[in-house]
Amino acid sequence: MDSRTEPEGEGAAAIHRPPLVRELLLVAGLFLVYKFGRQLANGHTVEAFHNAHRVWDWERALRLPGEGAVQSALLHGDTLVRSANLYYVAVHFTATAAFLVWLYLRRPDHYLWARRVLALVTGAALALHLTFPLAPPRMLHMGHLVDTGQLYGPTVYGARPATDSMANQFAAMPSLHFGWALMVAIGLIAATRSRWRWLWLLHPLVTLLVIVGTANHYWLDAVVATTLLGIALALVPGPSAKPQGIAPAARHAVPAARSAEPRTADGPGLVGAGR
Repeated sequence: MDSRTEPEGEGAAAIHRPPLVRELLLVAGLFLVYKFGRQLANGHTVEAFHNAHRVWDWERALRLPGEGAVQSALLHGDTLVRSANLYYVAVHFTATAAFLVWLYLRRPDHYLWARRVLALVTGAALALHLTFPLAPPRMLHMGHLVDTGQLYGPTVYGARPATDSMANQFAAMPSLHFGWALMVAIGLIAATRSRWRWLWLLHPLVTLLVIVGTANHYWLDAVVATTLLGIALALVPGPSAKPQGIAPAARHAVPAARSAEPRTADGPGLVGAGR
């Protein structure tokens, strides 16, 4: 009697978990390509401000709420606005990295799916940053918004955007802060079964209020990021189902079939063999 069973827990996960070193090199390589790629869009100051006026007019035509309403709420207290700045600076990469690490360790199939989606969204965003440079609303005088990062801190941006060698400040659309946050929430909802898992949607919601309230992004930056994420999710196959071993019924199907064969004194399946 065969009593062996196929592994469905750690064994199955170990089989489908990609090599760690390869993944670290791949993720680091993608990050460096993105960071250096964004630098190629530096210097397009005139075009970036021209596009900013266009986006501002599009939002007013669509009757979207003004970004100033969210910023006014943040500016009611120094602690609140500094917390928003800190969230913008610190949570974006750390939350996404923690998300990928957890998936790699606990949900390998979901990890591959999430990594592919994030890579596709980031690549599409980089292409848009290069073809559509955009000054953020904090630089747009007609928006009457303030640069909360420079006034209250902390910030990752230099005071002079045109000469900032650390970051491309003319890459507002789409907002990868929001796109990544939304993917983190979707990925955790898909990979977990807790009744509270829908609360992960608070992460992209808070991120949206932060990126708009700090005047680093327009509403449309989040809309475009959501659209790119939707396209990526449609193109990348979802996580595969947990590998299954041979079902118990299937294992016993062959012996059962054999037992159903007619038997004679000469042995099983030998009817008429003595003729």
